Amino acid sequence: MWWQRAWYSPGVHPLLWLLLPLHWLFVLVSCTRRLLYRWGWLPRHKVSAPVIVIGNITVGGSGKTPVTEALVGWLREHGWRPGIVARGYGGRGPFPQIVTDSSDPRRCGDEPLLLVRRCKVPVVVAPDRVDAARTLLAEFPKVNIILCDDGLQHYRLQRDIELVVVDGNRGLGNGWRMPLGPLREPEKRLQQADLVVQNGPSDKHQFGSVFTLQPLGWRRVMDDEPVAKLPVGRVVAVAGIGHPPRFFATLEQSGLRLDATREFPDHYPFSAADFDQLPGHDIVVMTEKDAAKCRSFARPDWYYLPVSAEFNEGFWQQFQLALAAHTK
Repeated sequence: MWWQRAWYSPGVHPLLWLLLPLHWLFVLVSCTRRLLYRWGWLPRHKVSAPVIVIGNITVGGSGKTPVTEALVGWLREHGWRPGIVARGYGGRGPFPQIVTDSSDPRRCGDEPLLLVRRCKVPVVVAPDRVDAARTLLAEFPKVNIILCDDGLQHYRLQRDIELVVVDGNRGLGNGWRMPLGPLREPEKRLQQADLVVQNGPSDKHQFGSVFTLQPLGWRRVMDDEPVAKLPVGRVVAVAGIGHPPRFFATLEQSGLRLDATREFPDHYPFSAADFDQLPGHDIVVMTEKDAAKCRSFARPDWYYLPVSAEFNEGFWQQFQLALAAHTK
């Protein structure tokens, strides 16, 4: 947690300068790897359906999963039959793995389980996205377009459209590459993408089309039932996502008073014991991604808040033009 707070603070924290040799090593390795793919010395693999990659150039959550869900919805409305591939971060496998509503998040990862439940389209996970894409098309032959969630730096899978998501609140942090800063790739990489979108408005910067995350209404974790209104009581909010403060701010902006908050690392494997250590409370609230990992041991007073990514019509026009240009 300290690490990411330091990355997204102005300047470089003095302690981070100790990592300068590792920074230059990371830059050398990542730039060399990309050049090897660009020059064809490392092979890229094309599959039989168009591929849209959704990713970011920073470490930490930026809103890729809601964006993927929004793209799936638009594609289905316009006659496409999309499928999703993902790494399955945090999952133990085996890989490649077809994700279903009843999949264990400890095996497939939390975000793929969320995507299959929300999008209702085929989802396959594997660290090797080429294997995932080939399995998806073999097992679901009706799929005619693939969305690769968090696959921007996985150059082995040839892509037709790149969409990069930037956090409007944190931007690109201190502007340094890892481990001095949060950047996986330099800022100029944004100019090479087909589309850039920003999660939330900002007075400091704007990277492409701005979208907002809209709450969809409370649900109970244990059985996914909608709840019109949370009961009265002391509320503790927990979040094991890339940027927990964004979730806590969303809750407070909706009028919910938080008596305490607890941050966990992204993709944290929650257990019932984690909640035994929370301060005194009547209600626990969490993200939809975290709820997927807590359902098997959830208590009746635990709730989650799903959100959706809302784009303006201008973005969808840009997306449609990019899609037409790359899928002729």
